[in-house]
Amino acid sequence: MLERVGLVQFHDCQLSNLMPKSISQPTTAQSLGALLKSARDIMRKDKGLNGDLDRLPMLTWIMFLKFLDDLELQREGEAKLAGKKFKPAIEAPYRWRDWAAKSDGITGDELLAFINNEETTLPNGKKGAGLFRYLRTLTSSNGDDRREVIATVFRGVQNRMASGYLLRDIINKIAGIHFNASDELHTLSALYEAMLREMRDAAGDSGEFYTPRPVVRLMVTVTDPRLGETMLDPASGTGGFIVETFNHLSKQVKTVADRKVLQEKSLFGCEPKTLPYLLCQMNLLLHGLDAPQIDPGNSLRFKLTDIGERDRVDVILTNPPFGGEEEKGIQGNFPEDKQTSETALLFLQLIMRKLRRHSTSRSTLDSRPSTARAAVVVPNGTLFGDGVCARIKEELLKEFNLHTIVRLPNGVFAPYTSIPTNILFFDRSGPTREVWYYEQPLPEGRKNYTKTAPIQFEEFTDCIKWWDQPGPGSKRKESERAWKVPAAELLANGCNLDRKNPRAKEDITHLPPAQLAADILKKEQRIAGIMGNIQKLLAKRES
Repeated sequence: MLERVGLVQFHDCQLSNLMPKSISQPTTAQSLGALLKSARDIMRKDKGLNGDLDRLPMLTWIMFLKFLDDLELQREGEAKLAGKKFKPAIEAPYRWRDWAAKSDGITGDELLAFINNEETTLPNGKKGAGLFRYLRTLTSSNGDDRREVIATVFRGVQNRMASGYLLRDIINKIAGIHFNASDELHTLSALYEAMLREMRDAAGDSGEFYTPRPVVRLMVTVTDPRLGETMLDPASGTGGFIVETFNHLSKQVKTVADRKVLQEKSLFGCEPKTLPYLLCQMNLLLHGLDAPQIDPGNSLRFKLTDIGERDRVDVILTNPPFGGEEEKGIQGNFPEDKQTSETALLFLQLIMRKLRRHSTSRSTLDSRPSTARAAVVVPNGTLFGDGVCARIKEELLKEFNLHTIVRLPNGVFAPYTSIPTNILFFDRSGPTREVWYYEQPLPEGRKNYTKTAPIQFEEFTDCIKWWDQPGPGSKRKESERAWKVPAAELLANGCNLDRKNPRAKEDITHLPPAQLAADILKKEQRIAGIMGNIQKLLAKRES
């Protein structure tokens, strides 16, 4: 994978002497923001790009190549000091330093031809494959699968810019980013997340790329992954759950060995769509994960019964896509009585299957037994659905401990969807005895969330205080927001999990008198029309 062995630490060591001065000169957080804004302003002039949905992927693949070259320079320097032979992932003349680093390098049509064409004249004057064709055909060698990752990323990338001159201007801007400087990486990761949010807002039906960070943080905080456990997001999107889990686990690192466990054996994802796969790789790299282990295939492509203990993990945190439909071939991977085209229900079955069945030791620092557990965002339809949905929920209640359902308020995922959503929390500790519900309220005076006034993590403070650890000896108490329902009652009622808060205040909306009168009149007219039709039917019968 894309290793970055001590890339940040490398900035302060003697290896920096082996790098060009342009890489070792740090820039300020303010200038980074200005640099990215300037690059995006340049993109707005290009006729080939249409909005942030085009601009962010463009910016990402350019940053990706600059990041890789900084990484390669660092690895090359380390190899020289160790007296070892260095084999680059990308070879000349396709490295950033060969064609992009010089501000007066190739530009215009020559630059577009070098990037886009199957065959072109290379910067060294020879004929050869164009940049994208070269990157897409990279294969792993000597156990180094960084090349496979690069190839997977660029198979889904297109250069949509029409002007090679504007593209050169952007490349020159990105050349000012120093990926070996810890302060720049930290700032850049925050800026990149802000751009992902903007893309989510512009995406419409592509909003699945981004789950609001406060919701992600809540799920990670109460699920509490521990170093030594394995975590999976089978629908990674841009990597928000993996980033937040990485940050959570980083606080538990005490030794070099701990760091190795975190970087290489802890975090896994899956994202089949090419655009979010690219964005996810970049997001994870910027946040400090050296080797993002993201499967570019469909998580649902494996037969459910073929998933054994070796394929299972300790923690699953995810917001799988809902409302989508899967093809018959995918549906055939699931038990006959639980096959459905509804993507959310297939993912729920996969998550249940992927949870480790036996308790494991958390880590060398924490010997307490760990029960495999999951936190999953689902739409309201999953709670009240019958048929196949009810059969899946029956298995969930009987074979797993569905201990908590957090009911999220309206508009949490605005503007992507207005569908009410919930978070299911379940584990492998045994069958469900009772399900606790927690209704997360809207802030005082609010009726909805919007993209300009989204949910904040601080709003979950009361929920986290109430949480405690579910099970015997739990200190949870019922309140105006929290209540519990026996599993036997849920099973007896067709596994309908859509339980309303028994202590909720009635939501009475006081309409203006004129509107109230108009609504009443409209309903009265509709009733009168229905009564008129009934009278006509009765008159026909009598005649």
